[in-house]
Amino acid sequence: MIVLFTDFGVSGPYLGQMHAVLARQAPGVPIIDLFNDLPSQDVRAAAYLLPAYAQGFPPDTVFVCVVDPGVGGSRRAVMLRAEHRWYVGPDNGLFHILARRASTTECYEIVWRPRGLSASFHGRDLFAPVAAMLAQGKRPEAVPAVLSPPTPAWPDDIAQVLYIDHFGNAITGLRASELPRHARLRAGREEVSYARTYSEVDPGQVFWYENANGLVEIAANQGRVNAFLGIAVGDVLGLL
Repeated sequence: MIVLFTDFGVSGPYLGQMHAVLARQAPGVPIIDLFNDLPSQDVRAAAYLLPAYAQGFPPDTVFVCVVDPGVGGSRRAVMLRAEHRWYVGPDNGLFHILARRASTTECYEIVWRPRGLSASFHGRDLFAPVAAMLAQGKRPEAVPAVLSPPTPAWPDDIAQVLYIDHFGNAITGLRASELPRHARLRAGREEVSYARTYSEVDPGQVFWYENANGLVEIAANQGRVNAFLGIAVGDVLGLL
């Protein structure tokens, strides 16, 4: 299957154009919309979300990953093989955390170019066609490469809100396995303690828990925690 992981948004033409290219060039291959509302142009947030949400996809899944504020510039186009899955996108730090945590990786700079390549929509014109090739067992022209590390270096985990979901829950860049259950977080105007799940707290109560993808998530039972606490994407959390 081909999985889309982008900041294109769900309205407007961009997502539809991506689907059109993939349907034309990889007919019959399932296309999964994993994230298309990642924080706009926030490469670091996407980089920490990607390894958590890529778990569970079968071998040879191809991820088209596009959060690319430097499109058309000097950044390279790459395809990364990690944990038996393919990831196609810009070499701008987006794959840095994924590669750091993977047990096996192979990276290639994409040399192949289509006949028509716009300066501003490499998702449609370059990354989607490459993903279509990989999904069909083909290899575009590419050369071995090493991912460019972000500067300054990024930590293994970040105590920051990376994404607000449909329910108003705040997904963070902290892996729950790295945080003891007695830890408290300072989020907005409150200190937040751990609970295993929603039913363990009273309606309206705020808590943090390990979400289904292994990240620390801040929620409120039957409420929108972002509104309760006045928090938003990019807010830094305190560890108590």
